[in-house]
Amino acid sequence: MKRKILNGLSVIMGLLFINGGLNKFFNYMPVPEDIPEPMLKDFQAIMEIAWLMPLIGLAEVAGGLLILFPKTRALGALILFPVAVGILLTHIFVEPNSLLIALVIWAILLWILIDNRKKYAPLIRS
Repeated sequence: MKRKILNGLSVIMGLLFINGGLNKFFNYMPVPEDIPEPMLKDFQAIMEIAWLMPLIGLAEVAGGLLILFPKTRALGALILFPVAVGILLTHIFVEPNSLLIALVIWAILLWILIDNRKKYAPLIRS
């Protein structure tokens, strides 16, 4: 039963990241009108670095695709980890009103990381 729940949550999270990553390339989701000023300033700062947003989008699409499939899920979680750090820090320090979605993403990501901890052991061993 746990496996089915994790698979379902992984598919939802994978699709969420694929959608977010593709939007960075194709801009098909409208930008909300009520974005708080600090968040707007952060987005403008990120856009100043021309290669950063495409890199984040590529990581989101690649990680999201890998998370969809149990065989590649461990690698997808590693790719999405730094993106999730950015999401969490942004929601803690810039826009805490929407912190819940960042915490849900982190809960699923941590579950995936813990579930695949044996696969990461060779990376940690010296």
